[in-house]
Amino acid sequence: MSKTTTHKFETEITQLLDLMIHSLYSKKEIFLRELISNASDAIDKRRFEALTDADLLPNEEEMRIRISLDKENNSITIADTGLGMSESEVVENIGTIARSGTKKFMQALESEKSEDVNLIGQFGVGFYSVFMVADNVTLTTRKAGETTATQWSSDGKGEYTLESCEKDEVGTTITLSLKKDQSEYSDEFRIENIIKKYSDHISLPIELEKTVKVSSDDEDNDTEEETTEWQAINTGVAIWARNKSDVSQEDYNNFYQILTYDMEAPISTLHHKVEGNLEYTSLLFIPKKAPFDLFQQNGKRGLQLYVKRVFIMEDAENLLPNYLRFVKGVVDAQDLPLNVSREILQTNKDIEKIKGRIIKRIIDELTRMGKDDAKSYQSFWKEFGQVIKEGVVEDFANKDKLFPLLRFASTHNEEDTQTVSLADYKDRMNDDQEAIYYITAQSYAAAKGSPHLEVFQKKGIEVLLLSDPVDEWLSNSLNEFDGKPLKSVTKGDITLDEEEKKEQEKREEAFSDVLSALKESLGDNVKDVRLTNRLTDSPACLVADENDPGANLERIMAAMGQDMPSSKPILELNPDHNIIKKLDKSSDDFSDWAQVLFDQAALAEGANLKNPSDYVKRINKLLAA
Repeated sequence: MSKTTTHKFETEITQLLDLMIHSLYSKKEIFLRELISNASDAIDKRRFEALTDADLLPNEEEMRIRISLDKENNSITIADTGLGMSESEVVENIGTIARSGTKKFMQALESEKSEDVNLIGQFGVGFYSVFMVADNVTLTTRKAGETTATQWSSDGKGEYTLESCEKDEVGTTITLSLKKDQSEYSDEFRIENIIKKYSDHISLPIELEKTVKVSSDDEDNDTEEETTEWQAINTGVAIWARNKSDVSQEDYNNFYQILTYDMEAPISTLHHKVEGNLEYTSLLFIPKKAPFDLFQQNGKRGLQLYVKRVFIMEDAENLLPNYLRFVKGVVDAQDLPLNVSREILQTNKDIEKIKGRIIKRIIDELTRMGKDDAKSYQSFWKEFGQVIKEGVVEDFANKDKLFPLLRFASTHNEEDTQTVSLADYKDRMNDDQEAIYYITAQSYAAAKGSPHLEVFQKKGIEVLLLSDPVDEWLSNSLNEFDGKPLKSVTKGDITLDEEEKKEQEKREEAFSDVLSALKESLGDNVKDVRLTNRLTDSPACLVADENDPGANLERIMAAMGQDMPSSKPILELNPDHNIIKKLDKSSDDFSDWAQVLFDQAALAEGANLKNPSDYVKRINKLLAA
């Protein structure tokens, strides 16, 4: 007789189980969806492993999921013929937490306090949902290729037991002893409805043990007897393999929910079958809301890959560029080998062709939405605008197609919502305006309040306000749109007309001694000191040279812990401001004025002063004088 050992769950598991047992979920039925999904994955893994080791899947063995109910004892059993687990894998997969997202799951569950929240599958803790309906769970599993099975049992209160046992079939069997108030899950009709609702698309049989009545064979005794038989509940037809005309939007939405664990319907669904030299089917979904890990480096991304309806890979990243990582869905290819690996995907020409066509489909759909359904597109942009901006930087081949998708805040509007397209801006441009102007800053408020905008506001010229971190990289790719160059108002010289240019040259000559003295006083702090026509109210501002990175990019890189060659700014002065008019290079406090002007200009664009106490002392000294 095998020895039974008792183990304690990790602290985080105990906390998680406590949340599950006292669940905030109204839809406790999703425990069955999770178990069926896990069983289906286990069968897919066994099939995949058998491609290189045929002994793992003898030809006569049937691949299926079976569910049996015991109403008298208030229990439900789910059995699969999947890959199974060894004892160490049971401990690793159930007794410990392997996913960093679990803590975030618990925080989200506690903070939402919502009956409609549906985070279980999204955070990879689906197995533990059984404790929402069961007060004891027994799992028996035997891994393919092994002769000994492992039995795991727990009441979800902090401990579990393990022991070796016998099991005739490879795979996993899970028996739930249901709580008294959860007896509905031992009812045939209830379970059948749940399977049809959540798991109808599973491409292998999900069989429910049902009680049926059969007539007696005795001709003299016309009676019916009860017996049990296995009945397949699901259709087993992959939704993407069906004709689009036969699939309702509700069908698509249900599949999307199962695929992503997102309770909200997708904002757009793209279902295409491609025939010819390269045959494949794609079913793609554009979500309404950004997933929690959208900007996490190890976040889940990629599409599910099937070959001839055989599941190959959960997250085939090679089918999507990184900036379209929010797109979810399935690709079923006909011409790939069944033993395709991630390494093969990286160099496979068919995959590159499929990827190119998928990118085109998505961009075309977003372009259509932007033209025909502005409200939906604005909702999309709010969630995913920053990653579309990444695409302009990363995807040179499609950069021009992505330009029309961009939206920005602008001085044309008073709110910080990014609603202005480049086409909108160009339509509003003055006839003599040579460029599309923009500014990058740490925040919308910093951009909106920048002194660099003063002359543009005076002349009624619109400026795009870019304040997302990615905008610094985006701006380097925004060279031209529809024949108009894009120009930063914080870089280089701004000349708005020829008359101003001539007037500036005269003033530069009149102020030449003061400018030289300021440049000498500031020394290595500046590349140059010059007059400007971009200011109307402020005395000074800092600008970057035309080809220098700019102060905002330097601050972003420093915040990321990355060094970059620092560039010296140019100090520009407003010759119409009283402070500048009264500057006297021979005065004793000239060097103080020079540094104060420089520091104030730096503060105006969001910089942190290296020595704020020195700045305060200078201000006090000048005020006292």
